[in-house]
Amino acid sequence: MLSGLRQAIEIGREAFRLGAWRHTVGAHEQQLSTKSCVKTFFLNTRYLFYNTVVLEDQIPEGHLLRLIDRHVDLSFVRERVKSLYSSTGRPSIDPEVLLRLLLVGYLYGITSERRLLEEVRMHLAYRWFTRLDLDQEVPDHSTFSKNRHGRFRQSGVFREVFEEIVQRCLEAGLVDGKNLAVDGTLVAADASRGSRIPREQLQEAAQVSRTVKAYLSELEKENPVSNAELVSTTDPDAIWTTKGGGTAVMAYYDNYLIDTASRVILDVEATPALFHQETVAARRMVERVEKLGVRAESVGADKAYGSGEFLNWLLQHGVQPHIPVIDRRHQTDGHFTHDQFRYEPVEDVYYCPQDKPLRYRGLQRANQAYSYCATEVQCQGCPQKKLCTPGLYRKLSVNWYEPARQVVRALAGTPAYERSRRARYRIEALFAELKQRMRLARVRLRRLWNVGEQFLMAATAQNIKRLVRFLAQSTPKPQAQAG
Repeated sequence: MLSGLRQAIEIGREAFRLGAWRHTVGAHEQQLSTKSCVKTFFLNTRYLFYNTVVLEDQIPEGHLLRLIDRHVDLSFVRERVKSLYSSTGRPSIDPEVLLRLLLVGYLYGITSERRLLEEVRMHLAYRWFTRLDLDQEVPDHSTFSKNRHGRFRQSGVFREVFEEIVQRCLEAGLVDGKNLAVDGTLVAADASRGSRIPREQLQEAAQVSRTVKAYLSELEKENPVSNAELVSTTDPDAIWTTKGGGTAVMAYYDNYLIDTASRVILDVEATPALFHQETVAARRMVERVEKLGVRAESVGADKAYGSGEFLNWLLQHGVQPHIPVIDRRHQTDGHFTHDQFRYEPVEDVYYCPQDKPLRYRGLQRANQAYSYCATEVQCQGCPQKKLCTPGLYRKLSVNWYEPARQVVRALAGTPAYERSRRARYRIEALFAELKQRMRLARVRLRRLWNVGEQFLMAATAQNIKRLVRFLAQSTPKPQAQAG
């Protein structure tokens, strides 16, 4: 027993020399002296070492989590959800702890909540950041589900957390806010092709599927975004689609609006993976950042955003669209193009190269265009009819927003347009980070609101990393005192 006691004392002395000793040796000596068996001695030796670990001393100064803890105060989340917690009963888990746990998962690409809590249990830095000491139990993974479907969803806390971080980026001077870029990336849903059934069978499926029953209940309140004939019973909001010629999958769009100078994500929107939803999301995001005080001078995007309606909307908001126009005027299969017809605004008439009038005939609502046509009699004996049209007479479609389209065409090739065209590709680096480092090439939650939570938290984590690195570089290092 005495030799064992001496060995324990030596362990304590060694720990003291390493700078990790924070408890008196005498108390542990007294505890060990009451034990006599070898097995118990080793258990108490482990206990002795455990008490010498101080989490604060184990985290390097330049560690990402220490920088976040130093520069970003996350306690505001308590006030945001305070009204959703009861003042009586068993104490709840601190919402700030839950937020910190979620951030660790997104920062380090831990997509499983079960695995996240296992990692927190073992990792000193994760415990330190989440305020869980070594003798504290890690929350159960079901805690996330309960709060997601309850308090967090009711309060919209994930959107508020994201906007709070964006606001701090603005206040820190990280965001310029003059030149923005918008784009969306396809993220696979947690649903398979085989889970789809015809829409008319949904009522029958709702008898055995709570997900389908909730989906049909929502359709009674508002029209569906998609009218697809086949709907997934696993995730009814996901769409069977492809982008860029890749393999078709059940998917969502993760839409980003970024400040190109700093690569800070100013807004994010989850939508079903439908082409027309990209411009819908872009409008919502531009409107939201205006409420944060961001007044953009230009927005860059690819040709998917080049519809006349969206370009006109941006111009009305005082924003220059640095976007290629979706233009099919020259897709005439070798016949006369739109540019070869002369327009007379007073008469509201187009004249063909043979000076024959094409008069207004009505609206093409599906194409958002005005229709102008010649007559069969006019075109019957025309010497250039073969060069003009294969039909009986020539038709001309003019986009409702043609004046806006002409303004945007004039911007193409200007120095500002070319700078935006080059800068907008920075958004692709953020999508690569999202899918490769954060491992969010496929969502793990189902339904649009849950997918929106994942996209918001991922974008929050991306912004936090840029914010703390900017603040760390801006903060002067303390000088060592002489003497």
